[in-house]
Amino acid sequence: MSMTIVMCALLIAGILAWFAEKLRRHSARNIALMSVLVTSAYFAFAVFTSHSAVNYGQLQELVRVDWIESLHIEYALAVDYLSLVLVSLTLFLAVICILVSWHEIKEKAGFYYFNLLASIAGIIGVFTAVDMFLFFFFWEVMLLPMTALIAIWGHENKHFAAIKFFIFTQVSSLLMLVAIIAMAMLHAKQTGQLSFYYLDWQVLDLPVSLTQYLMLGFFIAFAVKLPSVPFHSWLPDAHTQAPTAGSVLLAGVLLKTGAYGLIRFVLQLFPDASANFAPFAATLGVLSILYGAKMAFAQQDFKRLVAYSSISHMGFVMLALFSFNAIAYQGAVLTLVAHGLSSAALFSLAGMIYSRIHSRNLADMGGFWQSAPRMGGFALAFAAAAFGLPGLANFVAEFLSLVGAFHVYPMLTILAALGLIGSAIYGMVLFQNSFQGSLRTPDNRQFKDLSIREFLVCSALISLLIVIGFYPSLVLVFFQTADLAQVKDVLEGATL
Repeated sequence: MSMTIVMCALLIAGILAWFAEKLRRHSARNIALMSVLVTSAYFAFAVFTSHSAVNYGQLQELVRVDWIESLHIEYALAVDYLSLVLVSLTLFLAVICILVSWHEIKEKAGFYYFNLLASIAGIIGVFTAVDMFLFFFFWEVMLLPMTALIAIWGHENKHFAAIKFFIFTQVSSLLMLVAIIAMAMLHAKQTGQLSFYYLDWQVLDLPVSLTQYLMLGFFIAFAVKLPSVPFHSWLPDAHTQAPTAGSVLLAGVLLKTGAYGLIRFVLQLFPDASANFAPFAATLGVLSILYGAKMAFAQQDFKRLVAYSSISHMGFVMLALFSFNAIAYQGAVLTLVAHGLSSAALFSLAGMIYSRIHSRNLADMGGFWQSAPRMGGFALAFAAAAFGLPGLANFVAEFLSLVGAFHVYPMLTILAALGLIGSAIYGMVLFQNSFQGSLRTPDNRQFKDLSIREFLVCSALISLLIVIGFYPSLVLVFFQTADLAQVKDVLEGATL
């Protein structure tokens, strides 16, 4: 029941923050920060105390009780190593989100932190729900507060970005809902009982001619969230217009729910259909890598550049997952963590710069290193992480993804490797235009270096990137035997 406690604690804290702000100024952010720290400590304690007795290599049921009994819908949660890693990333970035919002959010702060914590609770629910109706419920809980964050506390075109984000996610979610209902009805047809329980669905015997359409319902929903070309156009606008914490949460965790869905549901529920669809999905991954890198290079908006780079990096995940290779799978999982940290770092940095010069345009930047060398050092490290400098987490993640994918798609992998060159180019362009060169405006002479709070944020992010870069086994030890066992038998006979 520990995950239920974590989610409930975050929701209750969000409600308290909402109402406490009316009584005392700045109380909302204090409540939000303390609640995330306490729930994170509780989560870590629960995992470490149960680790020796529980094998998280397989899904471990936490709770399974009737919710809507007439439809056989259950409140069912389960976790494995993948869930635990992603929930840990979510809670860590939740702390970062609150710290970067510390002085940025001045209006309706209580309601802001309520939406932020509600979205985080929904994300944790997505990573742990194994009743598919409950999964869809958490999927919506995750998205609606994020839409509010963009629409209320975003920048100049916030309403357009929020509506676009909402339309893309809702249309794709409806496709997934249709597929979920169809799977439940197929279970009733085969067994005589309606069921939305994920593990019940795994034993169904369905023809490929049918599962390929059901698989597409899930795939499109998760590809939109990843995002993958051609379902990506909502992302640059949402990132650009969102408040700093919204961008951190979007890039650091929300995109990972799409990859999680591909791993947990698409590949394991529809192995035959996924194997047949794999060449097309891998091609989409490579297109995302190259297109994202090219578009990132063409941007003058700091946040928009980082947003397009996220499309490029998540293309490696798509390519790796649909290679059905154990090494590529480990690379995909490590990419989720590494990109979550590096993108959160760059968006946090963008927020820090915006708070000083009130602009995201690279043409208004330049020469910041002269007055802010500490921020410049972190900016260089974060840019290096984004383009995969050896010694940082992204390098190991992308290297494993490419090595594993090369065994299956050699030509596609060679093309994908060109994206690494593109990322180095746009990473250096970003750093050069913002921190090097001459001062573009006289006001930049008063550009302030990192405060203690900002220094702690940057230090925490770079520390994890370095530690995982040198010791990737801290994450990969949980996935050493991961070979997508649910699809292994199918893939041994498949020609990819």
